[in-house]
Amino acid sequence: MKQILLSHGGGGEETQKLIKELFFKYFSNPILEKMEDAAVLDLNSKLAFTTDSFTVSPIFFKGGNIGKLAIAGTVNDLAMMGAKPKYLSCSFIIEEGLPFEELEEIVKSMADEMKKTGVQIVTGDTKVVPKGSADKIFINTTGIGEIVYEGISAHNIEEGDVILVSGTIGDHGACIMAQREGIELEGNISSDCASLWPLVEDLINSGITIKAMRDPTRGGLSAVLNEWAEQSNIGIEIEEEKIPVKDEIQGLCELLGLEPYTLANEGKLILAVPENEAEKASEVMKNNELGKDAQIIGKAISDYKGKVILKSPYGSKRIMEPPAGELLPRIC
Repeated sequence: MKQILLSHGGGGEETQKLIKELFFKYFSNPILEKMEDAAVLDLNSKLAFTTDSFTVSPIFFKGGNIGKLAIAGTVNDLAMMGAKPKYLSCSFIIEEGLPFEELEEIVKSMADEMKKTGVQIVTGDTKVVPKGSADKIFINTTGIGEIVYEGISAHNIEEGDVILVSGTIGDHGACIMAQREGIELEGNISSDCASLWPLVEDLINSGITIKAMRDPTRGGLSAVLNEWAEQSNIGIEIEEEKIPVKDEIQGLCELLGLEPYTLANEGKLILAVPENEAEKASEVMKNNELGKDAQIIGKAISDYKGKVILKSPYGSKRIMEPPAGELLPRIC
């Protein structure tokens, strides 16, 4: 079986062969093919700029792999700021001995995911480290997007604003946990890893007033809502029964004593809009495959400033605490 060797990261003939025969095969575009030390971009509008690193274990999981996750995760960081993803940099840190076919599968999945939004990798880097110095592969990305909707901020939320979620929560975190620990349950626990720009673009084109928007990755729904409550100095009341959670994920959480609200998603968004636009926002999301399970889950209130309150179907209330500690490392 062909494997990645230290010489593939040495900058010589093997490196050039890897770049041209693998990366160019899937990432080819005129800017990247110039092979300059830096990409020259023609950008005249206001930009969003983000960077991220991906170390997920296992690197292949139900619903995706580290490559698909790297593209979707970076695209989503841009999309949450109302920016159309345009360009990415991508750096690979590869452990000596990684099977070439696994690397190719990762790279191909990245190319497939980029096609969904039109984003391009225009510069990158490859390093190979000795066996035992890393865990198969790490990927670092930087993204640039053109802002087409300005003013989205966690500081914007006001009393009466409505909170929506685009679908079931905790999918990615539950998938990684189950697969890593060898837990098998009835049903299909799969990562929701996906690029959200098509859904965000629909919301923007519909004329919805977007006050705040975030993808609930590490820390899940709980982390996002608690950050919003603190940063906008507002209370947020959530109807517990309205939060969409798959039965198998709820079962896994009950088995392990976890709250699904703290588990990560990689293909959902949380949205805050004015009350009179909530139903329209819900309808727009449900008309897109990425938001077909969208749900209005709560609203901003004047009481409990800086806190998130969970209201049960019976009318009792409790605080949704922000996640503490590291429940599950290396989920993204």
